[in-house]
Amino acid sequence: MDQEVMKKCELCPRECKVDRFSGQQGVCHATDRIRIARAALHMWEEPCISGKTGSGAVFFTGCPLRCVFCQNYKIAMGNTGKVVEKEELAEIFLKLQEEGANNINLVTPDHYVPVLIPAVTRAKAQGLNIPIVYNTGSYVHVDTIRALEGIVDVYLPDFKYYSDALAIRYANAKDYRDTAKKAIKEMVRQTGVPVFFEKETRKELDAEAYNDYEGTSEVLIKKGTIVRHLLLPGQSKDSMSVIGYLLKTYGNRIYISIMNQYTPVIRNKKYPELSRKVTEEEYGSVIDFAISAGIENGFIQEGDTASESFIPDFEVS
Repeated sequence: MDQEVMKKCELCPRECKVDRFSGQQGVCHATDRIRIARAALHMWEEPCISGKTGSGAVFFTGCPLRCVFCQNYKIAMGNTGKVVEKEELAEIFLKLQEEGANNINLVTPDHYVPVLIPAVTRAKAQGLNIPIVYNTGSYVHVDTIRALEGIVDVYLPDFKYYSDALAIRYANAKDYRDTAKKAIKEMVRQTGVPVFFEKETRKELDAEAYNDYEGTSEVLIKKGTIVRHLLLPGQSKDSMSVIGYLLKTYGNRIYISIMNQYTPVIRNKKYPELSRKVTEEEYGSVIDFAISAGIENGFIQEGDTASESFIPDFEVS
């Protein structure tokens, strides 16, 4: 993807058309300079991503979606973090690999794709050999995702809302559902069915073998798409619509991660319904629905994960 697209930026459906090279900022608050808020081993992803030694998570500053309840709101606003050059970002990837990262996890990277691609390419030429994970809110044009073919090994998209009303209320994104559908379709086309591997032996496993695995080796994902859905308080029916769509459309070609970690950090009284955690009954009803709908490839969360202790401290030196 030519970096010139940032002269009249239309990487996401906001289509702000700002000239980022001149320092203009659209909804995501990004210029042409890469800004990161954190780069470190991260232990709180799905088991096949974090493994035992962690995912090499690089959190990018800014966001084209900016949901009102975002637990990473400090960086979504685009005002924190450190500017890095493409060469320096490549070095960060390699350093994370040296520290034992199981993959490089690009978190909220959509608005930096034109400058990310050369950084990843440079790192691979210098010895980066662990999977690239693309961790996105899915509010991104499909052409942006197409540009990542051959660069990304594992897609980790959110499917946040099925209801247009919810997408409008919480993200001012009336086209979220259709945008996410198109983006995820392209991700699955690129990655195909999930493939895993034993870290010790490098032996590959398919989804069935992974689900039934009883060995002692760490098992990680090599390629594939894991779609995440975060249950919001009072929105079990919307969650069921999301999961129902994914199962009907993709079946066992993807994994679905059903998350209960919603953290009520919202500070705007305009959204009183978001001031509480998801109840066990709400989460249980969604899991029961997924099971009755035939889910085979999925991740669920156990215990009370809705805590601000799960929110990283976004500081980069």
